Amino acid sequence: MQPILRAGVIGVGSMGRNHARIYADMEGVELVAVADPDPDNRAAVAQKYRCHDYGHYGDMLAQEQLDLVSVVVPTRYHYAVARDVIHAGVALLIEKPIAATLEEGRNLIALARQKGVLMTVGHIERFNPAIIAMKQRLEHGDLGHLFQVNVRRVGPFPSRIGDVGVVLDLATHDMDILRYLTAAEINRMHVELGRHLHSHHEDMISAILRFDNGIVGMLDINWLTPTKIRELSVVGERGMLVANYLTQDLYFYENDWCQDKHWPELAQMGVSEGQVIRLKVQRREPLYEELRAFCTSVRHEAPPAVRPEDALEALA
Repeated sequence: MQPILRAGVIGVGSMGRNHARIYADMEGVELVAVADPDPDNRAAVAQKYRCHDYGHYGDMLAQEQLDLVSVVVPTRYHYAVARDVIHAGVALLIEKPIAATLEEGRNLIALARQKGVLMTVGHIERFNPAIIAMKQRLEHGDLGHLFQVNVRRVGPFPSRIGDVGVVLDLATHDMDILRYLTAAEINRMHVELGRHLHSHHEDMISAILRFDNGIVGMLDINWLTPTKIRELSVVGERGMLVANYLTQDLYFYENDWCQDKHWPELAQMGVSEGQVIRLKVQRREPLYEELRAFCTSVRHEAPPAVRPEDALEALA
């Protein structure tokens, strides 16, 4: 029988509470402590899950024997908190982005490597079942040669986020996913930013990206839209795949003329509307899958599903 992993959470605001909930319910894991400067936040979580609570994470690291920690604090504190966790020798998952700056991210990666501490970053969309299914179909060649990827991540302004704008809070999701799906690097981009409601940071980004394999990407991300939309589409020679992050639905829009042909013959055929197929996706909670993968890496001392180097590239 494998030993129980002892988990802690630093920062139990709205997202951190979900980390605590999952660790408390996960088989083979015990939530032993949480840390948060807000006494009401930490007391509520500690009472609900019967764990210890600390006003400062340093006291938690010093007094508890932890196997892993989630760092779920505002972005500006990522570096300082993660650095201290690494120095304590505890495996850690940092909610994305990895840090507020590239220098801080590089320093964390170097320190974790030097100390031999497993570190990963919470790029949660990697664990969305619709995205996993899309990745599998792209690798299988269901769309053939790829032309374009389009991302729409829009919704109302979240009052809880004051330290960063949509670039660090939202676009880092999509920069990571686009690299993950296309297996390519961005070599050119044109970006337009806007600030309309946020007092200090941008609340809108529109961008056109060019990947080194010729794929064109388009981003539409904002905190200005009065409904929440999370959608990604990939267009290729055989049709289009569309994933809905929220419902975890995945659709295939078939190019009817090209199903038995190959590029470059397809260039002579054009595009014809074919079947629309709703593909089977087994729905799961992405955060649960993310933390489960993190725990598996810790337990088996295996590389994490999301490398910190990938998180740094998304931030870059």
